Amino acid sequence: MTLVATRPAAVARARARRGLRPGPALRFGSLVGPSLLLALWAVGSATGLLDPRFLSAPWTVVASAADLVESGRLQDNLLTSVRRVALGLALGVPVGTVLALVSGLSRWGEAVIDGPIQIKRAIPALALMPLLILWLGIGEVMKVTVIAVGVLVPIYIHTHNGLRGIDSRYVELAETVNLRRGTFVRKVVLPGALPGFLLGMRFAVTTAWLFLVVAELINSTSGIGYLMDLARTYGQTDVILVGIVLYGLLGLFSDAAVRLVERRALSWRRTLAS
Repeated sequence: MTLVATRPAAVARARARRGLRPGPALRFGSLVGPSLLLALWAVGSATGLLDPRFLSAPWTVVASAADLVESGRLQDNLLTSVRRVALGLALGVPVGTVLALVSGLSRWGEAVIDGPIQIKRAIPALALMPLLILWLGIGEVMKVTVIAVGVLVPIYIHTHNGLRGIDSRYVELAETVNLRRGTFVRKVVLPGALPGFLLGMRFAVTTAWLFLVVAELINSTSGIGYLMDLARTYGQTDVILVGIVLYGLLGLFSDAAVRLVERRALSWRRTLAS
């Protein structure tokens, strides 16, 4: 009788646990929101709710993108923008990681590094542009530097938080077995900071595209931002929307790539998203 009575209760508790979870992962779930946004845009354009003078229809934007591809302008400017972001990430990510390691493993390092990083975090990108132009000119070095400086902040902050969140029992165990400093960093610190680093990478890749917009809209002669600024001069709303959609897609796919790496690298973790 006791077994019969407890089984329904156990089943009910199991169902309650399942009901509290967000549910199984949706295949291509990250595309649902953008698809709905695109559908609303198309309906608004087809019904006349959206004035084409202010917001071109999706099919007009697609036709403009096809014309830009046919002329080769879109590919050339897109490759230039992707190269700038890649260089900015290649510089900003290692620098942010090293600063986070130094600050996270040393109180003196934190005292020296953390304050300036927090100050930079509070300064908008546009506020830095005049100074960087005076120092570096308006060429590629300035644009890549803007992106790198913007990227290192989220990498530093989240990696630093990941370091400080490592369980102290692992540190005590490393001290007990007399691990060397280098082995301790390799075996304990880096794996422990990996979740924070990957979260910082998600912010970094989207931040890189945001800072690219700022860099390319000011004194630029190539790139997607330059294409948009030129279209603004001639009142080509459809070309501006092509650039906006491209920036959005690039940010979306960049984030998806980092999330894929995160799922593979942290597959051992049991979390609500698992």
